[in-house]
Amino acid sequence: MTNTLKNITLLLLAFFVSPGAFAQNNLTLEQSKTLALKNNKVLQNSLLEMEAAQQVKKNAFTNYFPKVSANVISFYAIDPLIEFNVPGGNLPVYDGNPANLPTATQFAYFPGMGLSMFQRSAIGVLNIAQPIYAGGKINTGNKLAALNVDVKEKQQQLTENEILLKTEQQYWQLISLQEKQRTLEKYELLLRDIRKQVDDAFKAGLIIKNDVLKVQIKQSELEANKSKLLNGKKLATMQFCQTIGIPYDSTLLLQEVIDVGQNPIEYYTDNQTAMNNRTEYQLLEKSVEAAQLQTKMKTGDYTPTLAVGLAGYHMNMLESGVKNTTNGLAYVSVSIPISDWWGGSYSIKEQNIKQRIAENSFEENKGLLNLQMEKAWTDVNEAWKQIAIMQETTTQAEENLMVSQTGYQSGVVTLSDLLEAQALVQETTDKLSDAKMNYRIAITSYLQVTGRHSHK
Repeated sequence: MTNTLKNITLLLLAFFVSPGAFAQNNLTLEQSKTLALKNNKVLQNSLLEMEAAQQVKKNAFTNYFPKVSANVISFYAIDPLIEFNVPGGNLPVYDGNPANLPTATQFAYFPGMGLSMFQRSAIGVLNIAQPIYAGGKINTGNKLAALNVDVKEKQQQLTENEILLKTEQQYWQLISLQEKQRTLEKYELLLRDIRKQVDDAFKAGLIIKNDVLKVQIKQSELEANKSKLLNGKKLATMQFCQTIGIPYDSTLLLQEVIDVGQNPIEYYTDNQTAMNNRTEYQLLEKSVEAAQLQTKMKTGDYTPTLAVGLAGYHMNMLESGVKNTTNGLAYVSVSIPISDWWGGSYSIKEQNIKQRIAENSFEENKGLLNLQMEKAWTDVNEAWKQIAIMQETTTQAEENLMVSQTGYQSGVVTLSDLLEAQALVQETTDKLSDAKMNYRIAITSYLQVTGRHSHK
């Protein structure tokens, strides 16, 4: 799905779903992702940067067309810019025969005159220039602008992926806290029943005060843990609401169940195949391509340029009786940087070095991306193993609690052992919840680093 189609889909969702559709205290994972993509300011800025890059690309394309410029200048000088005097005297009268001029016998007196020009004037110039060859800079500049658009689109996709990953991580963390709260409430009910039993037994003189105190201590510990859990859940909920761009809702309830039924092998993909789908890898390729184009651009700074053009001007002397002048010309312009090559050769070598650095960085980061994928796959398998371990441990703790309850009722198990067995069930159940959460997050991260979209 293209970025444009994704954006249209989000807009349609925002249009057809009423403003109050998400104004509820129940959210699914997909609803949370939709809200995050719609409301996140970082993603909105990324989209604006992509739009700006598209405008730069359009601007670069105009360099293929002729450049048209118009200039108008008007001036008034203190003294005329051109001023001279013609002395007077007797001038021979011309009878039509040039041979008679040196021996003319008739003369006419010329009193002399002064001539001044350009004391005030207005000049308008129109110039049209079409570049024919500019060292490949126009073509290269357009390729760089198009490349910049591609980079911004991929950076926008990367930002979107990061937001989705963050949203899903926080979502599963809240789900885990919800499950821990339910486990704690069950433990609270069990302690309440035991407290009633020991109170009745104490009143009947069957047990000593010490047993009552043991239950009270456990209840106090439970109350402290409950307060800590609720405060942590509140902060996690506030952070989650901030991520998806909605006001904080203390009654927010997430609807998903942490499903860990799928074996990790169902998510596996070959690293080399996944590499080409990674946005980060594609950005690394673009960085090398950009360095190559910048080298061409730098070389173009020191190559000859050729242009053809038309120019026309109109001169108005701003004086009565003086004829205005209009003229035009066609021209060919060739510019050859000669002395610039001395320093320019070093600039080109510098850019070639930067290009090699970009190529080396590409190979280095390619290896790091491969290592990241391998680690993500290891994390998935480790999280899967932890689930199996904690499931077995939880089952054993529950069986131990059942035996302890029966033994306590029969008088062969102490109250301390029963309380310890109940606490162990809560502890292993919480750890199992954490293991499931870690597995879901590990799967999400693995899908992310292998260039795929996460799913349930």
